[in-house]
Amino acid sequence: MTAQIIEGLPVADRLRADVATEVARLRAEHGLQPGLAVVLVGDDPASQAYVKSKGEQSKAAGMHSVTHLLPGDTTQETLEALVRDLAADPAIHGVLVQLPLPKHLDEKPVIELIGPDKDVDGLHVVNAGRLVAGLPALVACTPTGCLILLKATLGDLTGKHAVVVGRSLLVGKPIAQLLLAENCTVTMAHSRTVDLPGICRQADILVAAVGQPRMIRGDWIKPGACVIDVGINRVPFDNPEQAAAGKTKIVGDVNYKEALQVAGSITPVPKGVGPMTVAVLLHNTVLAAKRLAGVS
Repeated sequence: MTAQIIEGLPVADRLRADVATEVARLRAEHGLQPGLAVVLVGDDPASQAYVKSKGEQSKAAGMHSVTHLLPGDTTQETLEALVRDLAADPAIHGVLVQLPLPKHLDEKPVIELIGPDKDVDGLHVVNAGRLVAGLPALVACTPTGCLILLKATLGDLTGKHAVVVGRSLLVGKPIAQLLLAENCTVTMAHSRTVDLPGICRQADILVAAVGQPRMIRGDWIKPGACVIDVGINRVPFDNPEQAAAGKTKIVGDVNYKEALQVAGSITPVPKGVGPMTVAVLLHNTVLAAKRLAGVS
């Protein structure tokens, strides 16, 4: 058996098309142009490419897009002043500060300054609390993208046993809440879980978000399970010459080659969950704009 490949790009394309249609409607019927501001501190090439993609895709959807690139030695006061201004700007409906920040900066007060209404990354404590309480909230983009892929692949998730490996605020905890809301039985696990392989083997749905390359092996997976690999890890190439030249490639938290022979379906890395994250960011920005403007 070879697993079905869950390609994120086609699903993300459909979501972006829906966003563009809704943006056009909002501009025509309400004079409302959703606006997204992205802030990046530092010069990490991968983050710069990611932020550039967000800007390009938001503009392509007809949205107002602003990108602020700050030097790596930016002070806490300067960053907070910028975020405070963006949070008060009526033309901006979503504010995203690219994480992680340089080590000398504290992300918690920055996220608080964004406020829950413009927190399109779903990290504000109010949005996290509303998610747990089952109330409308802006939910973190990557977990929402995972859920969309799961429902597109499996349909109704009721009664399925989902195991989430990873307990981060950005992925693990919110995806567990989203799966509970879909009537799954959810087990939260992590790198220190006793008998982690045995726990994973119980999963009808296995979400890997632990941040360790190829940690989850093929024999950890229940035959026929749906595997969502959120991991983004850079590792040396298997080819010794390429590795010696310092070349790296991106792999997930799941040993993909092994998992292909066991799972019923699986997301590749890259081109699986990744494309969904930006598409959901655009969706969240439109949602925030409508709520702020009082538009249904």
